Amino acid sequence: MKLPDFYIDDIIKAALKEDINYIDVTTDYLIGENDRTTAKFFAKDTGVVCGIDIAMRVFTLLDGTTQFTIYKQDGERVERGDVIAEMEGYTRCLLKGERTALNLIQHMSGIATATRRCVDLVEGTNACITETRKTLPGLRALQKYAVVTGGGRNHRFNLSDAAMLKDNHVDAYGGITASIRALRDKIGHMVNIEVETRSLDELREALEAGADIIMLDNMDCAAMAEAVKITAGRAKLEASGNVTLENIREVAQTGVDIISLGALTHSVQCFDISMRIA
Repeated sequence: MKLPDFYIDDIIKAALKEDINYIDVTTDYLIGENDRTTAKFFAKDTGVVCGIDIAMRVFTLLDGTTQFTIYKQDGERVERGDVIAEMEGYTRCLLKGERTALNLIQHMSGIATATRRCVDLVEGTNACITETRKTLPGLRALQKYAVVTGGGRNHRFNLSDAAMLKDNHVDAYGGITASIRALRDKIGHMVNIEVETRSLDELREALEAGADIIMLDNMDCAAMAEAVKITAGRAKLEASGNVTLENIREVAQTGVDIISLGALTHSVQCFDISMRIA
């Protein structure tokens, strides 16, 4: 999976405009225009690197002559003290781009690290780990890329990817069966329908109505295990809500196909990375 350069560049340029505006008062008045130096990114924790090419792109957008060597690629595990990359270029450029580059790689590496932790915890079961649409505005593609880098899979990218009947849709339209039938008459043949269910009775109704994917919303593990038996492979089952590192293994062992965690993107802890000028 590789994100297109034009998409990445738009995000970086918006971030740089926000941070630099038109002048860096400290750097522009302190550092000579022709001064050059080297700098290194190094890990201050143990985890999974993600976003290194994007971080380096920050510096090359500021100055095309910047050179860099990458020692740790996306998806690789790093230990505290490992050098991730080394840059050489105009000192002004390296200093101006430092915070934007670190913000991006720290956030993406935090997501990849958290995802890998969850993937490792469910290893050997049928369950895959996904994020949700609870992403930061403007950064969804980067966050979803980070989930894949950490070994997870992507839920839908946007509202056009699939039809997902949440409880409010069902309540507003008038029931699970009626909602699914109405959608089937209108959507294209490539579009799947997922239904959020809150009980085993709703699960049965969604199955009879022909849902492709059924979300088990905030169900306990006993109920999810029963849902797997009832479904018997007729639809994909997604566990969602109240999943933690402490219970994720138990959730996976119920036999569900998917475990979605909004926390992977909406409240993940950044992975600590620093830049040091030589």
